[in-house]
Amino acid sequence: MNWMYWTVPTAIFFAVIAVILISMTLWQVAAPSPERRGLLPLSTTPGDRLFIGLLSSAYFHLLWLGLTDLHPGWMTAFCILWLITVMRWG
Repeated sequence: MNWMYWTVPTAIFFAVIAVILISMTLWQVAAPSPERRGLLPLSTTPGDRLFIGLLSSAYFHLLWLGLTDLHPGWMTAFCILWLITVMRWG
């Protein structure tokens, strides 16, 4: 991993994403969940909702960084709430 300059926040970010993905995989292997419809206009599994939540959070952060000069911690807090909402009611 010497080819990339790793800062502590970057390492924490990727470690958290890895833990979330591993946890979701273990959960779905142990107890598969059926598809359901909710807030999102399509039938999704928890893994689908996780992917949609993480991908949309990345885009939200890019928009935030491109359009404002405010601290990105505000968008991170919003994205945590967004991910919880998508996972619970998506």
